[in-house]
Amino acid sequence: MNRFIKIGEAAKLLGVSIQTLRRWEEDGYIVPAKRSKGNTRYYDVESLLGKKMEDRLTIAYARVSSHDQKGDLKRQSQVLSDYCAKHGWNFQVVEDLGSGMNYQKKGLRSLLSMILEGRMSRLVVTHKDRLLRFGAELVFALCEAKQIEVVLINQGSEISFEEELAQDVLEIITVFSARLYGSRSKKNKKLIEAAKVLISDDT
Repeated sequence: MNRFIKIGEAAKLLGVSIQTLRRWEEDGYIVPAKRSKGNTRYYDVESLLGKKMEDRLTIAYARVSSHDQKGDLKRQSQVLSDYCAKHGWNFQVVEDLGSGMNYQKKGLRSLLSMILEGRMSRLVVTHKDRLLRFGAELVFALCEAKQIEVVLINQGSEISFEEELAQDVLEIITVFSARLYGSRSKKNKKLIEAAKVLISDDT
């Protein structure tokens, strides 16, 4: 015999907030089994458990810093697609174009919403710095709290501490010079190229 529960218990069962459950209902993702005369929602436990256990979407996240890296973005997305397809996952690739220090990118904000709402089963990235230059561990902690698997493909060999530090410094220079001079200005490009030469000489 089916067991029916109210919205608070249903949200707790799914591990989401009541507001999220209501939003899912508006989107048609969850439908109450019945309503009382006073319009109280009742959800079927068996149906909710089925939603909880089904293979939710795998999100593969790809990012590059600038427009002239669009070719790299395409290759990165292809690596992610091939990896997910090989494992038979139901997946979607989310692409972003922007600095790893920019937390307002459209794709990243969409990814964070899906993590917080528990609408995905796993996150796949080629390397942690493709997610964020600083703060990737925080996103991974959110995934752990929401029982979302994190997969790092880690193409190629691991870079040294010095190389990683050099990349971080170059990212900072790129962001601040773009703010000062504009991302496409000649002065900005000259400054970045000079920084690359200087950093490569020191590493």
